[in-house]
Amino acid sequence: METELLTDWFRAEGRDLPWRRPECDGWGVLVSEIMLQQTPVKRVLPAWEAWLRDWPKPSDCAAASQGQVLRAWGKLGYPRRALRLHESAAAIAREHGDVVPEDVDTLLTLPGIGTYTARAVAAFAYRKRVPVVDTNVRRVVARSVHGLADSGAPSANRDLADVDALLPPEDEAAAVVSAAIMELGALRCTARTPGCGDCPIEHGCAWVRAGKPDNSTYTKPVQAYAGTDRHVRGLLLDVLRGTDTPVPKTRLDLAWPKGGQRDRCLDTLLTDGLVEQLADGRFALPGEHRPGEH
Repeated sequence: METELLTDWFRAEGRDLPWRRPECDGWGVLVSEIMLQQTPVKRVLPAWEAWLRDWPKPSDCAAASQGQVLRAWGKLGYPRRALRLHESAAAIAREHGDVVPEDVDTLLTLPGIGTYTARAVAAFAYRKRVPVVDTNVRRVVARSVHGLADSGAPSANRDLADVDALLPPEDEAAAVVSAAIMELGALRCTARTPGCGDCPIEHGCAWVRAGKPDNSTYTKPVQAYAGTDRHVRGLLLDVLRGTDTPVPKTRLDLAWPKGGQRDRCLDTLLTDGLVEQLADGRFALPGEHRPGEH
């Protein structure tokens, strides 16, 4: 891969995202990485800006209630991410002097922080030479290095080794290459309509040189959303986010007509700590209403 051409393109064509700016600290990058999981940038931007405005430091977020955090999360989806981020904020404030750790091993000790997020924070916030692999990166490597139309089934060791081999030895240069590969996959080397004619590494791409063969061997399952339990859970949370007071079960029953599925989803929300039931039987977001409040 012609990494110099790629980084030149990235500096000229990469999106000006607030979490990429020099003034953004590790907390801002961590929040962005959690929010961006399975969520498009255009939906994340306003939520990220509001989050950092309200909670510019981990301790600010940790001081908020779970309910406030879930309200701020809004419709980003997978709301358990919000609770894990809240837990991580508390751990950072309590154990790391209110500063997000910079090494992968320490980041992995934070609640809900997995391999990808830990590596992304180390690379993008602290400019470390750390391979970072997501779906976009895997696709770029599959095409440009291996001549394959898609990346196939994930393999953590293989994927990390592939990216590691592309990174220059210097920390800063490697961090830029990591970001550039990811951006290329998001903007040019897309899954369905790759813009090869506008790709900075087109001439060195193994897949292009091979004539762009349809040699895909892996089909990622397409997940439906409408009518799924995830959809119904979101509808129930929307009811609670839309009011400042606890609601009776009858109010939640209006959110979805299938009673069995609706009740099952409510049970899982209670189990996951995303909803709480008060002593009088009403329901609310966690931590927002204490005994005696109306």
